[in-house]
Order: sequence, then C-alpha cells, then structure tokens
Amino acid sequence: MPTLPSRPSPDEPHRARHVAESFGAEAERYDRTRPRYPGDLIARVVAASPGPDVLDVGCGTGIASRAFAAAGCRVLGVDPDGRMAAFARRHGLPVEVATFEDWDPAGRAFDAVVAGQSWHWVDTVAGAEKAASVLRPGGRFAPFWYVFEAPPALAEAFSAVYARVLPDSPFARGVMPGLTAYSAIFATTADGIRATGAFSEPEEWRFTWQRPYTRDEWLDQVPSFGGHADLPADTLDALLAGVGAAIDAVGGTFPVHYTAAVVTASRST
Repeated sequence: MPTLPSRPSPDEPHRARHVAESFGAEAERYDRTRPRYPGDLIARVVAASPGPDVLDVGCGTGIASRAFAAAGCRVLGVDPDGRMAAFARRHGLPVEVATFEDWDPAGRAFDAVVAGQSWHWVDTVAGAEKAASVLRPGGRFAPFWYVFEAPPALAEAFSAVYARVLPDSPFARGVMPGLTAYSAIFATTADGIRATGAFSEPEEWRFTWQRPYTRDEWLDQVPSFGGHADLPADTLDALLAGVGAAIDAVGGTFPVHYTAAVVTASRST
C-alpha cells in the first residue's frame, strides 16, 4: 500500500493534501498499474449491505467503483482531484469533485459507503460521522486497503535505494512497510467509527493473494505511488534505476504478496 506521506505525522495523513491530491498527475498510469481488489472482498461488502446504492469515497480513477458496478451496484464516486474524476467519468462512472468532508450529499442516502485505498486521506472522525449521515439504517461502512510485501531480501534492497535517493521517505526506514506499519491506520479508522456512536462494533476482514511482477511491470507502477509524481525528473530516474537494479539482481521477476484489509461496521438502526 505505497501511499503513506512523509509529512505530517503518519497518525494524521489526511493533512498531507499535497500528497492526497497528487495522484491525478499519473491518472492513466495509476489505473493501468495499480492492483485490482479481490472479487471476494467486493462480494462480501455487497452481501453485507442492505441494497445496491454505493458511495465510493476517494474513488480515484474508479478501480473499486467499476468492481462494485460489475457486481450490480449503482455507484457514485467522490474525489478531490478533478483529473482522477475525469478519467473515471470517461469510463462511465458518475463522480463529483470534492473532499468527502466538504461534499454535499444533497439529501441522498446510500446502502454502502466504501473507500478503496483512500480513507487515510480523510479525517477519520469527521469522515465516519459523515458516512453515518448518508447511510441508510443497516448500511455498510467499509473502507479498505491493500498492503504489499515483496520478498524480504528484495524489500531490504528497495529500502536501501530509497535511503540513498529519498532519505526522508517512509520507504527508507528499514524494510518496506507491511501490515504492521499500517496497523495504526486500521486502528485509527476503527476508533473513528466508534467515536460516532452510530455504528456496530467495527470488524476487520482480510483477503490475501499473490501476483508475480517483471522488472518493467513494477517500474511502471512506481511513479504512481504517493508523492512520487512530484519528484524532480532526475530524482525519479535515479530511484527507478536503483529499484530496477535490485530487481535485476534477483533475476528480473519476483512475487508480491498482497493483503487487503477492510475495517467495517454497519449503521445502527
């Protein structure tokens, strides 16, 4: 889940608006290279929701929105980046441009509020309160993320590249962040849900899968990571060269283990 900002505190990533709204610079690449969510995850959220109306918060290019639409849902997206919204609209998805905190629901209500790879960019308490306000009784709130884990030796090599090229990056602090590093985000999300008093006790659902990457496939994805679109060209080139050399050193291909975590609760009736 390569989206943690370097500033401010990782406990308040939603304040890093410059990072949160940087992904649109690579909208086409983001949509092309970012992993898709497991079908089991989508199906479980749909099954746990009382109806088909879904609000996708921070929908980006529509990766999650399209999956829910394919599962028979009516999906509305909200995203603060007009470039990401424009990409999603070109692929048939209705999107309104706003931060979720400032978005006007205009009296509309939904059966599920989801957020794929984006809820850490929302104030967790204010966001959970707003989610509760637009959910029908029994509606499902389900922000989710994926976390990637490369083989340990390669993860260490990647971190060494970041330490050399981008020493202030969170990727430079030891091995690449995995589930342990992101547990604070999951816990903060659950605390925000509890603070509203409007939901059932939050649960955490997990789904795992693995996919192989070639050197070129991984390097194509790297510029879509949080904050990378703002890097000077020479810095990004140096980063890609170092990461590419690390992949070459292990034979040019490697497996990545993914875990998707859903922090979820239902709106009290």
